[in-house]
Amino acid sequence: DKPLARYRSIRDEWLTARRDLADRRRRARELAQEADRLSFGIHEIDAVAPEPGEDEAIIADIRRLSELDALREAAQTARFALAGELDEPTPESTSAADGVGRAQAALESTDDAALQALAVRLAEAMAVIGDVSGELGDYLSELPSDASTLETKLARQAELRTLTRKYAADIDGVLEWSRDAAERLAQLDVSEESLAALDRKVAELEAKLVAAAAELTKARSKAAKGLAKAVTAELAGLAMANAVFTIGVTPMQARADDSAPVTMPDGEVLHAGHDGVDAVEFGFTAHRGADVLPLAKSASGGELSRVMLALEVVLSASTAGTTMVFDEVDAGVGGRAAVQIGRRLARLARTHQVIVVTHLPQVAAFADAHLVVDSGNGRAKSSGVRRIDDEDRVAELARMLAGLGESDSGRAHARELLEAAQQERSAP
Repeated sequence: DKPLARYRSIRDEWLTARRDLADRRRRARELAQEADRLSFGIHEIDAVAPEPGEDEAIIADIRRLSELDALREAAQTARFALAGELDEPTPESTSAADGVGRAQAALESTDDAALQALAVRLAEAMAVIGDVSGELGDYLSELPSDASTLETKLARQAELRTLTRKYAADIDGVLEWSRDAAERLAQLDVSEESLAALDRKVAELEAKLVAAAAELTKARSKAAKGLAKAVTAELAGLAMANAVFTIGVTPMQARADDSAPVTMPDGEVLHAGHDGVDAVEFGFTAHRGADVLPLAKSASGGELSRVMLALEVVLSASTAGTTMVFDEVDAGVGGRAAVQIGRRLARLARTHQVIVVTHLPQVAAFADAHLVVDSGNGRAKSSGVRRIDDEDRVAELARMLAGLGESDSGRAHARELLEAAQQERSAP
């Protein structure tokens, strides 16, 4: 069992490593594909270089540029109304700044405290008018002078929308995706080092498996020769003196879709099964010199039962505690051969539960318990099983002895047979 146990242990490790390697290769392809996808996305976003909130800002810019003339006119009108021609003021100017200025000067020319207070408030209004007028001037100076700016903004919006269609609903989401993708990319293990290490492990375990398989084949072939020789010798005592039993040990060729192929030193690819790389087949011929054929194809029912009996007798030490059923094990035999069969069955029954269907009294006499199967006497098809002991057993054995159950000589012969078998069975 040691070569088989060693082989199975190594095979389990080898199969596990093979599965890990296959999973790692599949995973490596998936990781590489994911890394390519992340890298492409990051580079695409970096090429556009969007700013936070840029998509919302550009919508406002485009709306403003689409109404450029109306916006310029509104700003200019408001600025003129507030400040007039600031660069070239005239005495007749009717701007808000001029009117407020004249009102402020009139109030400041008096010594009345109430009017002086109002003059201060007008001064504050002048400051507000000046601020608004200045901001309107800045606004007008920032307005583009031609339609090319609108086209530029529209092109930029198209670039941003390309990103929002692929990565997120808005530019802020796109930028967040890019940050997350960069972090994920840094975590991905797409190196070949771990894959190569697993590959080496599988190769090392396969070398050990090949050695263990060869050792197992050698031990199995040696054991097969000894077992075949012992079974053949045992068959000789079971009225099969010319029978030959063989055990063939041949390599199992791997299939095209084999899940566990292993390459042997000679280059042959075999299937590494649970029990080794060998196919074991029992061969048999009832006549020495004839072709040995597979046991299942060459042995009759009785021959097969006797071969199994011989096998069980030879292997009884290693199969103790099992239940065995033999049918027709005594077919075609009688006399001394039947006694030999009964003797071997009794020996086997010391360590096993043995159930035998027999028509031979020489075999039945060796049993610990004798059961009789009776056909029903009624019209319905039925059978019954009963245990017999003492004189009933003697009578049954006498009946089996050519129907001598009712004669004194038959009973005497049966009693003698039973006593001899039981005495031999109880001997150490």
